[in-house]
Amino acid sequence: MQYSEGRIGRIFYVRIDDGEDILSTIRDFVQEKNIGSGVIHLLGALSGGMMVTGPEKEVLPPEPHFERFSGGWELFGYATITPGTHSSHIHLHGSAGRGKQAMTGCIRENAKVYIIVEAVIMEITGLDMTRQFDQHTGLTLPSPRQ
Repeated sequence: MQYSEGRIGRIFYVRIDDGEDILSTIRDFVQEKNIGSGVIHLLGALSGGMMVTGPEKEVLPPEPHFERFSGGWELFGYATITPGTHSSHIHLHGSAGRGKQAMTGCIRENAKVYIIVEAVIMEITGLDMTRQFDQHTGLTLPSPRQ
């Protein structure tokens, strides 16, 4: 286990509107407000997008399994914000459902909002974190600075 301790800073309530890309909108907002670390709570709906719903096989490093979805899916999500190499890194996971179908995973590229997504962004100050490549997993993971 690794950790860093911080405190709640600013809190933002953000409305993301129909047709906007959820990821780029959040990235732009986080960059504009200079948020280095934090968490994001999300609820609303997506008209479509792509999600990593686990690995193809349970091996390290993993090969992601991608699922595309479209047609208006309800969304409940949570994201972390950590300092990245050039800007803050957003890691967004969510559960999306439509009818009796549901998916949970990491939301990726071009996830378009349907009607509205409400985002509560809570900045965390005082953390001494960075993202570093982890040889074992093949992923860039959040880590306290050494």
